[in-house]
Amino acid sequence: MIGINLLYACVTIFTKYASQQEMMSINYLLGLGGAVVVMGIYAILWQQVLKRIELSTAYMFKGTSLVFVLLLAALLFDESITWTNIVGAMIIISGIALYARA
Repeated sequence: MIGINLLYACVTIFTKYASQQEMMSINYLLGLGGAVVVMGIYAILWQQVLKRIELSTAYMFKGTSLVFVLLLAALLFDESITWTNIVGAMIIISGIALYARA
C-alpha cells in the first residue's frame, strides 16, 4: 500500500516538473507523459489492492501520498516545509497508526 501511494505521489512530481517547463516543449511533454504513464500503472495496481483489501482500509492509506508529496517537493524542488505541514503529516500518520492498532 505504501509503495503504491508513493507511486501516486510521483504523478504530482511529474506535473509540477511539467508546470515549470515552457508550454509544449519536449520537457513539458515528457513531464506530462511521465504523469500519464505513472497514473496508468497506479490505476492498475490500485485495482489489485481493492481486490484484496477493504475499501475503507485502502483509502485510509491514501493520506500517505500527501506526506510523500511534501517530502518529494522539498527534496526535488527545494520547497519549504512549514510547521503546519509537519503537523498535518503527523496527524495523517497518527490516524493510520491508531487504525492499525485497533
